[in-house]
Amino acid sequence: MKNRYRGKGIYLLPNLFTTANLFCGFYAIVAAFNADYITASIAVLIAMVFDVLDGKVARLTHATSRFGVEYDSLSDMVSFGVAPGVLIYLWALNGYGKLGWLAVFLFVACGAMRLARFNVQAATVESKYFVGLPIPAAAGAVVTTIIFDHHILGMGKEVRPMVILLLTYVLAYLMVSGIRYRSIKEFNLRERKPFSFLVGAILVLLVFVAEPQIMLFAFFALYALSGLVEQFLFPLFKPLGARKTGKTGAEEGPRLPGA
Repeated sequence: MKNRYRGKGIYLLPNLFTTANLFCGFYAIVAAFNADYITASIAVLIAMVFDVLDGKVARLTHATSRFGVEYDSLSDMVSFGVAPGVLIYLWALNGYGKLGWLAVFLFVACGAMRLARFNVQAATVESKYFVGLPIPAAAGAVVTTIIFDHHILGMGKEVRPMVILLLTYVLAYLMVSGIRYRSIKEFNLRERKPFSFLVGAILVLLVFVAEPQIMLFAFFALYALSGLVEQFLFPLFKPLGARKTGKTGAEEGPRLPGA
């Protein structure tokens, strides 16, 4: 008797990009064990490219599926959780004993929880914001720190391991925090922009080509800080603006419950 329930199959193209993401993460782990930390860091950055492409391709070809979502999360866990954790431990934290590997475990565990929370809240959270630092951004902060450190060694300087230990704990906290981060995906390049945007983009591109190690580090560092600045610093300036315009809380009218 024929089986009434046949497998629906899977979409090939987006899942190939997801597999490439997973491969880059696995290769980064292998390179880290071989003490090739720069190659491992670059592999994680390439994994980010494939992570963006698999989602874009799935949406453009209408090939989204529950399997693709789960496979993507598992691949992200390897590429942006386990791989950066192993990399930063072998590169800087293995001399700290228990304190070092506990920091790495916390980073990996918080990354797993961040992915799980994202999957659960994907349909309910506003699309232009992430709740907590996205795990690819946390991984980017780790690997660009390594690349930046390797770059400035030629200048006779070095990032202190204690700073790296602190960075690992901070990134772990930011991933599971309630701090909101703006989604870069919402930035629409097809819309008309002021001419100054083009000039600024060209200048940024020129600086990036001149010093990619510094620019990559600056990008991920500023993005990690952006949520903190927007949530804690921006509200401090709002009352000042209200005073300048002569508005007070009473003049704005009563607030409804939950508003």
